[in-house]
Amino acid sequence: MEIARIGIINVSDRASQGVYEDLPGKEVVRLLNEYLTSEWEKEYAVVPDEADQISRKLTEMADQKACCLIITTGGTGPAKRDVTPEATEAVCDKMMPGFGEAMRAESLKIVPTAILSRQVAGIRNQTLIINLPGKPKAIKECLDVVFPAVPYCIDLLEGPHLETNPDILSAFRPKSK
Repeated sequence: MEIARIGIINVSDRASQGVYEDLPGKEVVRLLNEYLTSEWEKEYAVVPDEADQISRKLTEMADQKACCLIITTGGTGPAKRDVTPEATEAVCDKMMPGFGEAMRAESLKIVPTAILSRQVAGIRNQTLIINLPGKPKAIKECLDVVFPAVPYCIDLLEGPHLETNPDILSAFRPKSK
């Protein structure tokens, strides 16, 4: 069975400088370990809020490291330095707007400022890229709502078969005819 390679990128000026601990990236790893029963390995990076560096790391993880999934955290707000969605769009062949729509709809149930979030998702070759917010609580809320669709999306991209722990989160796959 093929081992899934998953990229995790925390986009943060301060974490990339060592000013504070990379809690967002660690939260993504924790959640993936909780969700997935399939064997997986991580490609991990912390980069500053610089569009060219984010795009380079996304491209490297997709093209050279063969990640089937890349999850970014941070840089999705309206501030001047928040450029993760632009960097993601620059490297994707197809955008997947339903991911951002679902995450914002879920977050809007919790905080009115969810409308300020600009998470996007897209496809680069055979890699699904998903942008998440930078706060661990919001990361869990957003990933919980979209992850049930992720394994089937990766199936459609002819990537590795991902199985989830049904006691935690069930992947949705259409019934075959």
